[in-house]
Amino acid sequence: MSRTDHPGAAPGQGEAAARRAALAERIAAFPRVRLGHLPTPLEPMDRFSAHLGGPRFWVKRDDCTGLSSGGNKTRKLEFLMAEALDQGADTIITQGATQSNHARQTAAAAARIGLACHILLEDRTGSNDPQYRLNGNVLLDRLHGATVSARPGGADMVAEMEALAESLRAKGAKPYVIPGGGSNPTGALGYVNCALELAEQAAAMDLEIDALVHATGSSGTQAGLVAGLAALGSDIHLLGIGVRAPQERQEGMVFDLARRTAARLGCEEAVRREDVRANCDYVGAGYGLPTPGMVEAVKLLARLEGLLFDPVYSGKGLDGLIDLTRKGVFDGFRNVVFLHTGGSAALFGYPETFDLPGYAAA
Repeated sequence: MSRTDHPGAAPGQGEAAARRAALAERIAAFPRVRLGHLPTPLEPMDRFSAHLGGPRFWVKRDDCTGLSSGGNKTRKLEFLMAEALDQGADTIITQGATQSNHARQTAAAAARIGLACHILLEDRTGSNDPQYRLNGNVLLDRLHGATVSARPGGADMVAEMEALAESLRAKGAKPYVIPGGGSNPTGALGYVNCALELAEQAAAMDLEIDALVHATGSSGTQAGLVAGLAALGSDIHLLGIGVRAPQERQEGMVFDLARRTAARLGCEEAVRREDVRANCDYVGAGYGLPTPGMVEAVKLLARLEGLLFDPVYSGKGLDGLIDLTRKGVFDGFRNVVFLHTGGSAALFGYPETFDLPGYAAA
């Protein structure tokens, strides 16, 4: 792959600035509660770049969004929580896997706004390790005051949330249900906004970004980026590294949500199927289950850049980025950005995975 493989031409500076302004105006039309520390930093990773010997790598620090140790869901929750308040909700319901970053940030957002929060956690790994089941994000869910309950793997989590919502309505509550990952057209607006933010940062830095890589799961982050970059007419090569579903299913989910998100912005026709790319070769044995490549990637970035990535999403995304770079996929590219989706709290649910040495001898 090379820069010249990208179809079409990027807009000129004047046109690009006009498109950024137009997209900002469209986003501003939607209700939003400010929860995040935005814009998040865009930083070079020069030791990592030298180690791999590829293009110059940058990191978009969405681990720095500020809400309960940060993460990508905060951007989504700014729009989702605003919609909940507009509907008069007094209670939030959502779901995720046991070590869900989304659940933790939702619990924190509900606490900040003053809403009750109920979280349903699906057992997707089968682990009985008390560190996994009670530490990390689960500890923080409860610390933020959320009611947490478990569901078995394979449960119909949409039906489980609706049953809980009906029960709460019968008691006089007004629940607002957020899908797993905050991934619907409302939540995806947060990553339309991220695409705009990144474009504004790059313009201010006179930085030409060739590729943007990130972990993709419930599809809302990638769908928002696809819609946002399409609205901007950007030729950035966007690649999601899948952490759960097979490629065809993952890309299908992203494309569907990207189209529905873009439709809300009035630019559905700008989203093309060929702009949705997911590489799902780094999932390993399954969602939330460690892989050797993930362990190597998390250790490498911790020791080269002082950055913490999580074992479920960003760690597997990094594994993909590293392996694809070593295979020459980014040859000819100058600047590649990795979107850090946060989640380092989940590391505390996987303490044995990294096989770290004990104290050094005195």
